[in-house]
Amino acid sequence: MPGHTLSTRSGATLKDTMVRAGQSSARAAPIDQHSDDDRQQEVAAGLDATVRRARQEVQEAAAVPGEDTDDPDEHRSGRDLARGE
Repeated sequence: MPGHTLSTRSGATLKDTMVRAGQSSARAAPIDQHSDDDRQQEVAAGLDATVRRARQEVQEAAAVPGEDTDDPDEHRSGRDLARGE
């Protein structure tokens, strides 16, 4: 795995990567970065966790005390939840 890819996977920003590589152009930095199946799985897991947290927050905010909520939004899409549909 190239060094630029490791750098960004560790949390480095584009500017951080450019400085480490001695690059002055933002166009050059992404050329040296790569993505593999493992990274795509990490990204997907991160997105999933973010959506799940947001859905939980929506459910908690909408919950009425004393009312049994059996996950009424389970079958609604994230788009519908975001639009309040």
